[in-house]
Amino acid sequence: MLVPFVAAATPAAAATPTVSCTSGKAGLAAKLQKDVTAALAGRNGAVAVGLYDRSTNTTCSLRGTSAYDSASVVKVTVLATLLWDAKKHNRYLTSRENSLATAMITKSDNNATSTLWKQLGLTKIKGFLTAAGMTQTKPGANGYWGLTQITVQDEQKLLKLLTAKNSVLSDNSRAYELKLMANVISSQRWGTPAGASSGVAVHVKNGWLQRSTHGWRVHSVGTFNGRGHDYMITVLTWDNSTMNYGVTTIQKVARAIHEDLVPTTSTTSTFVPTSTPQEAYPAAPAS
Repeated sequence: MLVPFVAAATPAAAATPTVSCTSGKAGLAAKLQKDVTAALAGRNGAVAVGLYDRSTNTTCSLRGTSAYDSASVVKVTVLATLLWDAKKHNRYLTSRENSLATAMITKSDNNATSTLWKQLGLTKIKGFLTAAGMTQTKPGANGYWGLTQITVQDEQKLLKLLTAKNSVLSDNSRAYELKLMANVISSQRWGTPAGASSGVAVHVKNGWLQRSTHGWRVHSVGTFNGRGHDYMITVLTWDNSTMNYGVTTIQKVARAIHEDLVPTTSTTSTFVPTSTPQEAYPAAPAS
């Protein structure tokens, strides 16, 4: 049975967004709501959060349908589209496609992304979004994949497809994409992995983009499996004064979630991201 928890609205809560959570585990929804909301206290700028844990049937959401410029997190969608299209034509990826996909995910290579985006075209990308039920995602126009409009709700749908058997992506495709997300270079493994227990497998893709309006957009999506849990986290932010401000926000939220779901003990350690986070610039027009 789901146990809903939504904090009562108070005047003081206006400055700090309140996360809504439900859970099949008694007390977990209230704890997550309290801790994630505390992690966001005092933040300047918009933030959207999504959490789903299959093992406890737990869901948390904040601004789930608010649209954000995707920056490089759209690369997960680009690869999923390529794999979906290959499955439709009953073929494997070519060696060239494999090289491009590997560079796009593990190093966030922009040229590789632009090549695959052009190869696929908007018709196939929109076709995948329809098949995946990602109805709120709007591909960037004129080749500007970094300006694709995404929401927490749709990113969580995508992560669910990658982590459970479904008719959209084959098991081999899912395993392939997760393997690449598990092998992202160290300087790009910041964000949602922060605080994950050493007994939990980490798969991540991040993105950031600075524009003349709304400052830095800084995002992180990740899936986590182990120690009896199977969960995914999406955090999207904008109006960040610096990239690091956005990274710090995401990692505060992530640490709260990981600790509530899979608490560390004296025999486990937590994932500590690099102190100098980096990410490739996504395709976007000058602003």
